[in-house]
Amino acid sequence: MFEEYNLKEIAPFEDSEFRDKMAELVEEPGFEHAVRWVMPDVDYAEFVKELLNVPDKNTLQTDVMGPFLEFLASKTTDGITYDGIENVPDDHASTFITNHRDIVLDASFLNLCFLRNGKPTSEIAIGDNLLIYEWIADLVKINKSFIVKRNLKMTQALKAAMQLSAYIHYAIMQKHESVWIAQREGRAKDSNDVTQESLMKMLALEGKGTTAQNLEMIHLTPVSISYEYDPNDYLKAKEFLLKERDPEFKKSQHDDLLSMETGLLQYKGRVHFSISKDLSSLIARIPASAKRLDVIQQVCSMVDNEIHLGYKIYPINYIAADLLKENAAYADHYTPAECDAFDEYIERQIDKIDVPDLTPADRHFLRKKMFEMYANPLYNKLAAQQRQNS
Repeated sequence: MFEEYNLKEIAPFEDSEFRDKMAELVEEPGFEHAVRWVMPDVDYAEFVKELLNVPDKNTLQTDVMGPFLEFLASKTTDGITYDGIENVPDDHASTFITNHRDIVLDASFLNLCFLRNGKPTSEIAIGDNLLIYEWIADLVKINKSFIVKRNLKMTQALKAAMQLSAYIHYAIMQKHESVWIAQREGRAKDSNDVTQESLMKMLALEGKGTTAQNLEMIHLTPVSISYEYDPNDYLKAKEFLLKERDPEFKKSQHDDLLSMETGLLQYKGRVHFSISKDLSSLIARIPASAKRLDVIQQVCSMVDNEIHLGYKIYPINYIAADLLKENAAYADHYTPAECDAFDEYIERQIDKIDVPDLTPADRHFLRKKMFEMYANPLYNKLAAQQRQNS
């Protein structure tokens, strides 16, 4: 059924390839540099011995990645919490679809929640724009990731979308492996999380049924991710400013690497995951007569609604909303000291922005953009609650 799509091209490495690929990876100078950067106290020779004794991808997840992510969480967060773990079934695989804040850690920390509860980890969708070196591609494919092709011409993009849709359906239906994918290509720089229709169209390409039936069978399960602090907030604000100055501005590979490094290693405060129920039963209620675009839009709205309802709202989200509107509408949700601390935090983050000749107007623009990043989850959650109660 799936042979025509050459799924091996984008799929994680098979366990039969695992040891050979790991042996190649640990010899890469770039990999050693990355390990030493993230874990400066590591005994690399001993670490290599440990890796070479790992037999397969799942053991890598439980015995290596799990402890590493716990270490990273202890160093860079004030704790990872979650709710809705009962919505992760034992009898079938799921497509976990989430908002997107951090390039690396959104899926990784979600998998940590699964590991803490004895649940299988999910395979992870990762854009090939981030696979700057061949060893990075090998690393992610060893670590249960599959590749999303980006920036293709129209005919190539359609073939890639069909291949990706086929792989996700194959993973869910035949491999019985859950997958993680973000609700949009790239991160929502302003934290205004909306599912891209093009993503949902891609997911619905594979399957022999209607659009709704093709989406129903992959068990779409929205997950809401809430970071108290976004380490990349100042880099996202910088990108807004550079695009304001030059609409043709494009990020470089160095920018992506810096974002990955910053997201991994810098402080995130509290982190929360809210796992919603599988949307399959709701999708099944869509009338068979519904037009394809109507189905896509309805399912996108379902995903958005669940993600917005699931946000964990922190005091700084209320503070940002009040600072953005220059009022005190939410003052009962925070203290004056918390407000002062957040305002000082924003100023420190703006001071990190390495754009020459920042004017007072530029700083005002940057403050506004950063306030929007932290206020939008609150606005979206309130709107979703209002819809729910109406």
